[in-house]
Amino acid sequence: MKSQSNRYGTVAITIHWLSALLICALLASGFRAAGLTDGDAKIGILSAHVPMGITILALTLVRIAWWVFADSKPASPKGDPIWQSLSAKAVHLLFYVVILGMAASGIGMLALSGAGAIILGAAAGDLPNFHDYAPRIPHGIGARAIVGLLVLHVGAALYHHFIKRDGLIWRMWYGSRADGDAK
Repeated sequence: MKSQSNRYGTVAITIHWLSALLICALLASGFRAAGLTDGDAKIGILSAHVPMGITILALTLVRIAWWVFADSKPASPKGDPIWQSLSAKAVHLLFYVVILGMAASGIGMLALSGAGAIILGAAAGDLPNFHDYAPRIPHGIGARAIVGLLVLHVGAALYHHFIKRDGLIWRMWYGSRADGDAK
């Protein structure tokens, strides 16, 4: 369950991949909802988007608690320049900051606009114009920041896998190839 010096444990791996899938779904649904003018279609998308966002918030808080109280991350790959190790740590930290900021701004938009009850089906009505609420700006910036961080994160993983061929990608997967050794 816990991580080892050369690989992540099953708890960290599960949280990572579940978060990755949900974040991709959140980005797709959020960008789609932002482009819609049909209120009913927008409510339909946001009725999935909001619970997924709350789930990502919970997973992120569990992940932070896991790293602080229960587990330690594997060591940085041997032979990597210090700038790569620091860049990886910065990208991971920025993921946490942006995800928490996205959750706060999303909750802020729902609270200020009163749209939460409509989106979650507890009340009928039309959605407000979210652009009229200040948390919309950091929410939109955060979505674009997450896309940039994903490009950096996935790009680094692919660089290690296809260029360096160091087996690093297997540290974040289940099974026998997850030993961090190139195979």
